[in-house]
Amino acid sequence: MILSQKNGPLEYLTAQGISAAHCFTTRLGGVSRGHLESLNIGTSRGDEAENVLENYRRLGSTIGFDIHNLVLSRQTHSSIVRPVTEKDRGAGLFAPPLEECDALITNTPGLALVIFTADCTPILFWDSVTGAVGAAHAGWRGTASGIAARVVEAMEREYGSKPKNIHAAIGPNIGKCHFETDEDVPQAMLSALGPEVEAWISRRGSKYFLDLKAINRLILNRAGVEAVEMSDECTLCQQNRFWSHRATGGLRGSQGAIIVCREEPQ
Repeated sequence: MILSQKNGPLEYLTAQGISAAHCFTTRLGGVSRGHLESLNIGTSRGDEAENVLENYRRLGSTIGFDIHNLVLSRQTHSSIVRPVTEKDRGAGLFAPPLEECDALITNTPGLALVIFTADCTPILFWDSVTGAVGAAHAGWRGTASGIAARVVEAMEREYGSKPKNIHAAIGPNIGKCHFETDEDVPQAMLSALGPEVEAWISRRGSKYFLDLKAINRLILNRAGVEAVEMSDECTLCQQNRFWSHRATGGLRGSQGAIIVCREEPQ
């Protein structure tokens, strides 16, 4: 179960099955102003750098990470999974950005992985045996290319993780209620994943509506991950709590997801 947590005005969400420090952020409890009010964590949204740093400080103080240990993704709607190590500490915030990727994994103690969303699907991963962690940004293209499964494969290859030991959590995104598309998106899903995804695609007139959370859960289950928690929040329905790219036409901040590699595996 994914639950809302509060520390004063700061609101975030956590998954019960993930013991590593982590969160899915909201737009509440930060210091950013104007259309970025208030917990913007994106560095490319036109915000003042000190505001973004203070927002991360507030999260770090509550969740449990040092902002100098953050590693920020540089997303392009790809299926690229990038392992990160000590040399990547601070990338995108205090050090040069990483090469493009839409998912990060690590087993380096203390590193905190960050991905960004504003309608797309955030997914967090935690291996209860090795302590390795991962974070993925799954837009519809990333979902169709199976980025969630690519993370599981990369954790197995790099850290010896076994899918049965991985706990995954799928955070807030644009729900089926509002994810309206043309025919190209469901066709991409059907071509990549087969007829089983039809259960999460509906048609209304000439438009289609897809449940990306459920499709990503299917992908994780197929990859051998049995423990999957799933948020029921829609970013467009709850614009007072989350940023929605579709609702704002792109004039927005970024929320996202953060997970910290523990100092010692549990």
